[in-house]
Amino acid sequence: MSKIQDRFLQVISYIETNLDADLDLNMLCQQVHLSKYHFHRQCSAFFGMPVIKLARLLRLKRAAYQLAYRDDKNILDIALANGYDSHEAFSRTFKKYFDKSPFEFRKAPDWTPWQSIYDPVLTLRTKMMNKHCEFKVEIIDFPETSIAVMEHRGAPNLLGNTIQKFIEWRKLNRLSPNISKTFNLVYDDPNVTAPEDYRFDICCSSDHKVEPNNHGVVNKEIPSGKCAVVRHVGSDDSIGVVVNFLYSKWLLDSNFEVRDFPIFFERVSFFPEVSENKMITDVYLPIK
Repeated sequence: MSKIQDRFLQVISYIETNLDADLDLNMLCQQVHLSKYHFHRQCSAFFGMPVIKLARLLRLKRAAYQLAYRDDKNILDIALANGYDSHEAFSRTFKKYFDKSPFEFRKAPDWTPWQSIYDPVLTLRTKMMNKHCEFKVEIIDFPETSIAVMEHRGAPNLLGNTIQKFIEWRKLNRLSPNISKTFNLVYDDPNVTAPEDYRFDICCSSDHKVEPNNHGVVNKEIPSGKCAVVRHVGSDDSIGVVVNFLYSKWLLDSNFEVRDFPIFFERVSFFPEVSENKMITDVYLPIK
């Protein structure tokens, strides 16, 4: 990776780490060793948008996650925490990007309108991760693990609804992430799968039989067996690069074959509790 690319990765990292503070452009210039006379133009050329807009998009993404998945936070507090002076100002901006008011989005999260606006950030993160496509792979023996599962079947952009319901069920059953590990079973590649055929399981470890429930949660197991695992630190925006690396370069260079079980994630730390650049996800590829 070139020095200039590395500097712009530092820009994103600095913004993510300091989302709660006013953006200090002088400090950013110092962080990336760029003259303030050229910083704005270079950032706009590299990110495809002004750096101020990039910061606003990252704050708005965090606000949307807080709305969808943290029902203990009220809308005004979320607005103020993400740099808006009032509920009204937050609602106007939020509706512009999501085609829903914050209240409507909280009731039924839908990320579809967001995708095209956020695409430059997603593309940049994927591009940067691809530049650094050598990852540390460990071979481990994964133990048989009983899990409680909510199956998402349908468009990836509507996954938020399923996550919301699963969090609700988890709270009712007192299986917080502090005492129960969080997993995802990833059956399909969203880039090549029709939205209506997409399959993704949201899970948590549980040694107890799941009682009949209105949420649709069922028992499953992650079988014991050998896995290749990569620890991904950073946003989910670029986690597909890790998955592709395991399936392509690493698997081709190894003496292993895949087992008859989907690739799965263990969520070690969560956004928005931690900034996106500090999220930790272990990516497991079942092998034999």
